[in-house]
This record gives sequence, C-alpha cells and structure tokens, in this order.
Amino acid sequence: MSYDALRHFADSWGLVFMGLIFISFVFWTFRPSARDHHHEAAHMIFDEDKNDG
Repeated sequence: MSYDALRHFADSWGLVFMGLIFISFVFWTFRPSARDHHHEAAHMIFDEDKNDG
C-alpha cells in the first residue's frame, strides 16, 4: 500500500470511523441506564462513609 493510498483511506474511511466512534461514545455516556452511575460518581465526594478509609 502506497502512502497516497493510505492517506486517501485515512481521509475518507478513517474520518467516518472516528466520527462513528465519537457518536457512539456520546450516546453511551448519555444513555438512560447510566444515570445512576453518573449520580453516584457526582455525589461520591459528599458520602462520609466512603471517604473514611
């Protein structure tokens, strides 16, 4: 595979692949079932029982 062919592949399909990965990470983060995990992580610092260690 030549440099030009690799560059053309990266400019077209590589960009599409990275865009799909980014969109899937965004949707994975904001999925409804992750709400409890985010709430726990956001309030973890205020939980005195877990901080005493």
